[in-house]
Amino acid sequence: MSTESLDPVVALREVAFWLERSRNPTRRVQAYRKAADIIGALPDAQRQRIAATDDWQSLKGVGPKTAAVARQAAGGAVPDYLLELREAAAPIGSVDGLRAALRGDLHTHSNWSDGGSPIEEMMLTARRLGHEYCALTDHSPRLTVANGLDADRLRRQLDVIDELREQVAPLRILTGIEVDILADGSLDQTDELLDRLDIVVASVHSSLRDDRDTMTRRMLAAVRHPTVSVLGHCTGRLVEGDRGTRPPSVFDADAAFAACAEAGTAVEINSRPERRDPPGPLLEQALAAGCMFSIDTDAHAPGQLDWQGYGCERAERHGVTADRVINTLPADDLLAWCAGDR
Repeated sequence: MSTESLDPVVALREVAFWLERSRNPTRRVQAYRKAADIIGALPDAQRQRIAATDDWQSLKGVGPKTAAVARQAAGGAVPDYLLELREAAAPIGSVDGLRAALRGDLHTHSNWSDGGSPIEEMMLTARRLGHEYCALTDHSPRLTVANGLDADRLRRQLDVIDELREQVAPLRILTGIEVDILADGSLDQTDELLDRLDIVVASVHSSLRDDRDTMTRRMLAAVRHPTVSVLGHCTGRLVEGDRGTRPPSVFDADAAFAACAEAGTAVEINSRPERRDPPGPLLEQALAAGCMFSIDTDAHAPGQLDWQGYGCERAERHGVTADRVINTLPADDLLAWCAGDR
């Protein structure tokens, strides 16, 4: 990824991208993104005056480090800190194999739910990373802690996506949702709306300590739902990170993966470092059951969109090949697969 110009806003956003990608603390990332927002909102005349007088720190929210990036970019140079971050950025996993075969990401979030950035920024970042398509899958309404979208907000989001399509082309935005699997196995959105979407990722976010039989019934009902494309982070485990750790949910994996294979629901290989879901033995069990997979970032911010390499690395370690991964398909073939033409 490289800046398209030496504009201070672009440079600051790229700094935030590299910091996020390398899993720096959120507060540090947000300092650069906030400075980009502040400078981006200035009238042209004011920005030119500040650049001419090198008075960036007169702006509330722009500190010495963010001002240094803005100053060097406005002066026509690639900022030193940005160069340092680019040079330090190592590839995540192998750049060949599965990573090279992937065409897009089927699980991402924006600030419409619990993501940190607007849809436009997420999709433009996906385009710069070389994606052919990217699905926006914000949360469903009952996940209130994540500001899930009710039916009216989801309809408005679909209108916003339509307005963005030309701007982010040739990237193709796929409409979607990460819909909660409720206690009885039903899905947390109307069938009418789910049927309108390109990608439906169904995930368990509540009652993660349900007993084995209850959890199995929930999962079987969800993966057999005709609109569901992907079973998201199937165990719900957390292995590291700010939220602490959480053990995997317990379910009949033989039954669940057999149902996925029969229904044509892909099992997600979640690339988030704190999830690494499913665990290796379950991943191999799903492979043996004949499941298809989707290697996704579950990105909640632009820099996380480059985390697919983590998922690819795990997939390859456990024997998953490109022909078993749905997001290696061209967009039209993927959509046909999701619609049931499998």
